[in-house]
Amino acid sequence: MSIKQSLNAKDIQVFLVSNLANLLGVETDEIDITEHLESYGLDSAQAMTLVSKLEKLLGFQPSPLLLWHYPNIQSLSQRLAEELQEKSEVQDTSSSVNAAPSIVDLSAEAVLDPSIRPSAVSNVSVTDPKKIFLTGGTGFLGAFVIRELLQATDADIYCLVRAANAEEGKSKLKKNLEQYAIWQEQFNSRIIPVVGDLSQPLLGLGSEQFQTLSTTIDTIYHSGALLNYVYPYSALKSANVLGTQEVLRLACLNTVKPVHYVSSVAIFESPVYAGKVVTEQDEFNHWEGIYLGYSQTKWVAEKLVKIASKRGLPVTIYRPPLISGDSQTGICNTHDFINLMTKGCLQMGSFPDVEYMLDMSPVDYVSKAVVYLSRQKESIGKAFHLQHPQPISLRDLVDWIRSFGYPVEMVPYDQWQTELINNVSSVENPLYTLRPFLLERWSDKQLTIPDLYLQAHRPHISCQDTLHALAGSSIVCPTIDSELLMTYTSYLIQTGFLTVA
Repeated sequence: MSIKQSLNAKDIQVFLVSNLANLLGVETDEIDITEHLESYGLDSAQAMTLVSKLEKLLGFQPSPLLLWHYPNIQSLSQRLAEELQEKSEVQDTSSSVNAAPSIVDLSAEAVLDPSIRPSAVSNVSVTDPKKIFLTGGTGFLGAFVIRELLQATDADIYCLVRAANAEEGKSKLKKNLEQYAIWQEQFNSRIIPVVGDLSQPLLGLGSEQFQTLSTTIDTIYHSGALLNYVYPYSALKSANVLGTQEVLRLACLNTVKPVHYVSSVAIFESPVYAGKVVTEQDEFNHWEGIYLGYSQTKWVAEKLVKIASKRGLPVTIYRPPLISGDSQTGICNTHDFINLMTKGCLQMGSFPDVEYMLDMSPVDYVSKAVVYLSRQKESIGKAFHLQHPQPISLRDLVDWIRSFGYPVEMVPYDQWQTELINNVSSVENPLYTLRPFLLERWSDKQLTIPDLYLQAHRPHISCQDTLHALAGSSIVCPTIDSELLMTYTSYLIQTGFLTVA
């Protein structure tokens, strides 16, 4: 691949506008070159796709972190043009544009506004909420939490959604439920859009509407977050950390509202916990060595929730792992990391031979568990791990894939990475767009992101408290067996995401 010396900032700008519009499914005139890229809500796969397309255009691989350090198309285009000029002068095509993430003192970030504290003791019925405020309703888990709340309660669900108006907001919520085949017309009137933005002060609602909402709702489910594995902490802080602070502010304002916060097992990604058993009620004071910006924001955000709890706010915390598809229908988010990796490895004909455990939990189990536990008085003040109690290894998955007729092998990790670099050269393979994610060295030990998730670098997440709390219900995490894997595979084949072996 050669450096494209004839390109200038304007050419790159036009290219970015066109490709961003295509990724988002909008017209090019809806893209503002001065708008912060964060505002478009790019997920990891979309960010990687944009980086890969830029690599094709420019002749070198830009770092995905540039999408944050130069936060709009105008500034990014100018910077890339400068890099292009520098590289063309030295004809150095072997290096990429590096923007190493800075080290953030997460403990210093975990400071909750002193004014956020409940003014009275909560007397809300935990078991029978009437008006629920929910964030993350246009996400994968959020959609299933909405379904469970509609079925388990008689409450109206006020859903924060980023949109131009309420009509567009309702349409986005409905389409999200429809794409996972869980929309039910009978519940239409109980889903109420609240047009706002998790990354803005007062959730983008303005003081008057924020005050009104605080007196209207009686319970909060906060599952919204910007999930992007390539953005640094600074890029995700507004939505994931400051957004959580605003949710806590809403919970404490006027009447006290219990908060059900969806965190992540990622809060235990510090190497301090590697090889150790961590339980639901363990403290998580170590943040050193957490490298992913997303994981860093979840650590800080949960600390804020914990602080609010100590000030008297009724809080329950739920920590899911990677979430897989519906165990009954197989319907899933095809853009998640596991599905993209599986498809890409099938096209390569090989998987890396690594010690990696698939502790994914089906989305219907996670959502049912969250809603059930949230309605138990005993849950207040506790945390729950929604980790799969019986994970399987990557080798087990590959053995099953072989039995299904796919000709794949497991090769040493270094060999697999070499094949990825040398043989995956087209966007037809999803691993092509994931190469920066899979190959870039992120830590001081020069580990790639997949390295950080190998079994040797991870803690053992105990979910015994959660299983005990669910024991009186009918909620059981489905076993990751041939039946479940067949359900997932059938859906992926039916949708055309995978081809028949």
